[in-house]
Amino acid sequence: MTEKTFHLEIVTPKKVVLNSRVTSFTAPGILGGFQVLRSHAPFLSSIGVGEVKVIDEAGQEARFATSGGFVEVRENKVVMLAETAERADQIDIRRAEKARTKAQKRLAEKAVEHDLERAKAALQRALNRLKVSQKR
Repeated sequence: MTEKTFHLEIVTPKKVVLNSRVTSFTAPGILGGFQVLRSHAPFLSSIGVGEVKVIDEAGQEARFATSGGFVEVRENKVVMLAETAERADQIDIRRAEKARTKAQKRLAEKAVEHDLERAKAALQRALNRLKVSQKR
């Protein structure tokens, strides 16, 4: 099956999350989701908060919650530089629920000292993590 694979790296500021051969990579581009297969045309894209789906060379699917970054596709190699990327089965659900509750409280209070845009972004990230965690 190696004739259908390409190299994928998912990197965050803290660690290399994934470094392997895959057959498919799907990401939440800021202008719309996209999928990469072997021999994809070169391109660079920003990604937003959403779900990354990877199918490895054995046909196993893995899902990741991401909060933004960039993807470069070039010569059968994909590099995703992400702010965060958490594998669905490693998401701390209690932490995500606490983050959701905290963000919802800040939005409801509409207090001057709280940055509402930051609270909206935090809520979006928390909801995404909870959604992806259900796809273990």
